[in-house]
Amino acid sequence: MDGLWLAALSGLIGGGTLLVGAAVAWFVDIPQRIVAGIMAVGAGVLISTLAFELVQEAADDGGLIPTTFGFLGGAILYIVADQLISRRRKKPNGSGAPVGGVGAVDAPDVQDVPASIVTRRAGTGAIGGAGLVIAVGALIDGIPESIVMGLSVLQGGISIPIVAAIAISNFPEGLGSTAALKRGGTGGRYVALLWSGIALITVIASVLGYVAFQSASPSLIALITTIAAGGLLAMVCNTMIPEAFDEQHALTGLWATIGFLGAFLLHELT
Repeated sequence: MDGLWLAALSGLIGGGTLLVGAAVAWFVDIPQRIVAGIMAVGAGVLISTLAFELVQEAADDGGLIPTTFGFLGGAILYIVADQLISRRRKKPNGSGAPVGGVGAVDAPDVQDVPASIVTRRAGTGAIGGAGLVIAVGALIDGIPESIVMGLSVLQGGISIPIVAAIAISNFPEGLGSTAALKRGGTGGRYVALLWSGIALITVIASVLGYVAFQSASPSLIALITTIAAGGLLAMVCNTMIPEAFDEQHALTGLWATIGFLGAFLLHELT
């Protein structure tokens, strides 16, 4: 029972920062440059966590074969899902024009831009249908992240580096998305229900990750862990770093390095 509660707590902490970021964006006007800096730090934290907490441990415990297939498979799954979401920004007639008005984003490239970046760049003209895009986009990385947190409890309790990395990366996601929704005139009740629902799902997924895989073999756990890890790395490369660079430019590398170093030191000291 203690492990069950630890898994739920991990999911609550990791997913709760979505709500914190949403609340901050709703009540405070945060400059996008600051949001981008936080996102760059979160990207560095995630890369460090992937290397030292997920992939390496999966390879040590479950072997190279499931680790390799899981990591590649997770990246492919994320990219396919993200492209499907991004294409929802196009009109049903396939013309390539963005939903919500002509000129909201560059029409020829919209299908190739990750959903979260499309949402932020679209401006108020394309926010009307953004709620579903944001929700599904958050769940793409939120569910595997939470499963990993549940699995980490099975392997010896709450993993502080993993939970911290996920919490840090979720904060700018809630922050940036809510800021866009607010600009588009979305009501506070809708925003609160949206992110509360996603946060609740992260808690449930974390508990399921703990309960469902208690008797799983090391190879299966390695496969599941690295599927999530591959998806996270694809998300970092396709979404977090490009979006941060859009505002921070040359400083993006510095902030990401600081995030990586912080997570590495946390890994070494815990």
